[in-house]
Amino acid sequence: MKKVLLLTSILACVAFANPYQKCVGCHGANGEKVALGKSKVIKDMTKAEFIAAMKGYKDGSYGGPMKGLMKGQSVGLSDADIEAIANQIAK
Repeated sequence: MKKVLLLTSILACVAFANPYQKCVGCHGANGEKVALGKSKVIKDMTKAEFIAAMKGYKDGSYGGPMKGLMKGQSVGLSDADIEAIANQIAK
């Protein structure tokens, strides 16, 4: 049982070490997908555009048909997390 708990804890830490991991399911490993057929391709966005969009999702001032979904995804991200994702994915 201790081994299972330890392994679970380690896997959780690895998953949260990269804030983009929660985005991969919809946006793809490299930000190349049109998420749920409605989003922009985030790898094509500039870092400034991406950061502005994510901050807008957080405060409710940005978004189209997926605004509600993205608010839930972005609300737990810090400014540092958003910057890290932008550096990883955006141009």
